Amino acid sequence: MRPQVLFLAAAAASLSNAAALAADAQQLLKDKACLACHIVDKKLVGPSYKEVAAKYRLRKDAEAYLVKKIKEGSTGVWGPVPMPPNAVNDGDARTLAKYILTIK
Repeated sequence: MRPQVLFLAAAAASLSNAAALAADAQQLLKDKACLACHIVDKKLVGPSYKEVAAKYRLRKDAEAYLVKKIKEGSTGVWGPVPMPPNAVNDGDARTLAKYILTIK
């Protein structure tokens, strides 16, 4: 195959994966009640997802760090209101963390 065709195929697959990740994560955000405290672009009870992504995006362990925070909760990182632990499995927490880190 020509290099251009391979590049276009890889780009299309990447966009398809990104769309699937976003759709899965947005459903999880609703199902797990994350949107009661967080929204994409404004502080609600907790920080916006844009703020979270900006703060952690450059960390080498950003995904694992957020997975842990999602599952175990957090206190004092974003102010006095604690984030309670969330009843999510590792895969769902990973999907949420990956998605949050894509938000700009």
